[in-house]
Amino acid sequence: MALVTTDSAPLVMTRRRIWLIFAALSAGLLLASLDQMITGAAMPTIVGQLGGVPHMAWTTTAYLLATTLVMPLYGKFGDLFGRRRLFLFAITVFTAASFGAAVSTGFWEFIAFRALQGVGGGGLMILAQATMADVVPARELGKYGAPMGAIYGLTAVGGPILGGEFADHLGWRWCFWINVPIGLAALIIAARYLTLPSKRPAVRPDYLGAALMSAGTTLLILISDWGGKRYGWGSPTILAMMVTVAVVISVFIGVESRAAEPMLPLRLFRNRTFATTSLLGFIMGLIMFASVAFVPTFLQMATGVSASASGLLSIPMTIGMFLTVSVTLGAVTRTGRYRVYPPLGVVIIAAGMIWMTRLDAHTPAWVVSAMLFVIGLGLGMVMQLLVLLVQNAVPATDVGTATSANNYFREMGGALGVAIFGSIFTHRLTGNLDTAFRAHPGEVLSTGANPAALPPAVVDHLPAPLRDAIVGSYAHALVPVFAYLLPGLAIAFIVALLIPHIPLADVSGLVARNEAIHDADRDPRDEKEPTTILGTPPA
Repeated sequence: MALVTTDSAPLVMTRRRIWLIFAALSAGLLLASLDQMITGAAMPTIVGQLGGVPHMAWTTTAYLLATTLVMPLYGKFGDLFGRRRLFLFAITVFTAASFGAAVSTGFWEFIAFRALQGVGGGGLMILAQATMADVVPARELGKYGAPMGAIYGLTAVGGPILGGEFADHLGWRWCFWINVPIGLAALIIAARYLTLPSKRPAVRPDYLGAALMSAGTTLLILISDWGGKRYGWGSPTILAMMVTVAVVISVFIGVESRAAEPMLPLRLFRNRTFATTSLLGFIMGLIMFASVAFVPTFLQMATGVSASASGLLSIPMTIGMFLTVSVTLGAVTRTGRYRVYPPLGVVIIAAGMIWMTRLDAHTPAWVVSAMLFVIGLGLGMVMQLLVLLVQNAVPATDVGTATSANNYFREMGGALGVAIFGSIFTHRLTGNLDTAFRAHPGEVLSTGANPAALPPAVVDHLPAPLRDAIVGSYAHALVPVFAYLLPGLAIAFIVALLIPHIPLADVSGLVARNEAIHDADRDPRDEKEPTTILGTPPA
């Protein structure tokens, strides 16, 4: 049996303990991923009741922005201090913010709590992935990566369904009430079973680098959201923000090159696997979030289906993702080979996206589901695999930092995608709605309809001419967005071809760093199960 030399006796990591740790991490991951998806089907109702239709994209952007900001912090601080306390903190923040979102009475109050949810959600996603790399070798991560991919798939199905059911029957606030008991359960499981080493860094963490990264990220999102909508692209405000971003990035690079423990070590970019997977993750995040974020809204407004039905129509996409992530990670675990899957996945996504450019208000619901299924097949070959590849390609001491950085670029792409294409969608929608309302003054006067407050239930009861004009406005605003994403997929295909092949490691991160959990954390029931130490096979 392989031993880990430490100042105190190591804890034998039995299969039972590994699965208990996995259960704690999965509970947190379920929270974060569910919250990304559950508001999609309920979004028209939420913004309609809170009066935020012109700022619809912020219901998603606020969460993604906050998640993107904190991911590097959780990754780096997890490498420096250990991951257990950070994980408990993230669960607590997420659960409290869910309560706040559920009781919100104004749109911007709601957005503030959505952002706070992102602060917790970013930690839950990063720490789950990094902790599994600590206790399980890269060659075996596929066994756990597939269930984690299934969690994403489950929430991708369950989120829109729950969101739609809540919006239709119990009220949209239950989209957030549901997080409270799940969060409390996750907190209890993690506090009991997530026993990992704690650390004390030898040098001061890079707080200045963290502040600069957060400032630059925020400015980029605001530029993409405000540009061309609130302010013209050539306005002094947007130009000043662009100059500020350039200055912040320059200063950040200088700070990182001199910091003893940089927030984002520049040496990582010399690692070809890290560089290519991060760029691919950025592009795929932009395309994935931008393409699917507004599909439930399109389905509700353009085809007349209910919020719950629009959620059900996304099930095929999740089925496609689950099928290919299971097959892909299983094949990678057996063979150790992976280079063929990312470019093949990009090609399949492109085929689905080209198909979606044919959408119109008369497209049958089953055809929309088939389009989403094709996109899901491609995503399952790419997204979950990128995490495994980057964790395998960096030193064990950088696993958290590299994992969070890789996710940062993906979430940054998602946030920018939702902001940019959300701006295009809402700009086109606002113009279309103005035209529709001006063309039907009698119906507008008799019903008191307001283009800033149009939940689907209200639209469904409007006079037929005005209702048809509103439905057409949504259809004509969204469909062109899909065509704008195709050049990005061409770039993604080229990047996917450049990912190098590196044999998958056979030891866990804790073994590689020569760390172990102390005897004080030992569970007596583990004594009865003679298995492995930190995921390595017994000799």
